Amino acid sequence: MKKSLKTLLAAAFVLVGTTIFAGELKVGATPVPHAELLNLVKDDLKAEGVELKIIEFTDYVTPNLALAEGEIDANFFQHYPYLEKFITERGLKLASAAKIHVEPLGVFSKKYESIEALPDKATIAIPSDPSNGGRALILLHNNGIITLNDSSNLYVTEFDIVKNPKKLKFKPIEAAQLPRVLPDVDAAVINGNYALEAGFSPVDDSLLLEGKESPYANIIAVRAGDENKEDIVKLIKALQSEKVSTYILNNYKGGVVPTF
Repeated sequence: MKKSLKTLLAAAFVLVGTTIFAGELKVGATPVPHAELLNLVKDDLKAEGVELKIIEFTDYVTPNLALAEGEIDANFFQHYPYLEKFITERGLKLASAAKIHVEPLGVFSKKYESIEALPDKATIAIPSDPSNGGRALILLHNNGIITLNDSSNLYVTEFDIVKNPKKLKFKPIEAAQLPRVLPDVDAAVINGNYALEAGFSPVDDSLLLEGKESPYANIIAVRAGDENKEDIVKLIKALQSEKVSTYILNNYKGGVVPTF
């Protein structure tokens, strides 16, 4: 009888414990704007039975590795071309669950007030990862600064430049470091989230800025097969809400653009 009672109590404890922790969702994110947007919907998710735990990262590599290894359930920091390239290079089974917003890439300078003012042989720092490096060159191509042999190729490199009238020099730098090296170069092409973190207004401070038609929408990434899990679906619904859209438009002033 005693043994039976202990067994029942143990089973009840397991059941209760499972109920308490079943709704925890660990999402990796870079601080701005991703973690800010996640914090905005934290209470909304709690009302839906999901306890959101936000894990902040400051680089573009660790969040995908942590996701693949099961340390987190999803991440929110990258656009799809970056994820696609990362999956190919690392052989990971990750997938995009939803598009949330675009962070327009911009050209910034501490030395010059217009793109036309850049001198011949100016040094421009660009992101060192293949997808964002290509994105930077495409931005310059679209504004007539250089000419690429195929601007539809999202992974173009310096070797794909066929015309460079000003003989500009390109210096690949890890994306997170671009705001810090800005004083040491003539200009830098900086991702929107890092520009915002550094205190720049992409709309007001950039010499050039991507348009809203950018194909580089930031996504919720998950392990392949988890796209339709209940907690992930609830997360996407919360992030694609009118509340989040209004917050983005009111707080980032064009530096972040909703895609929904």
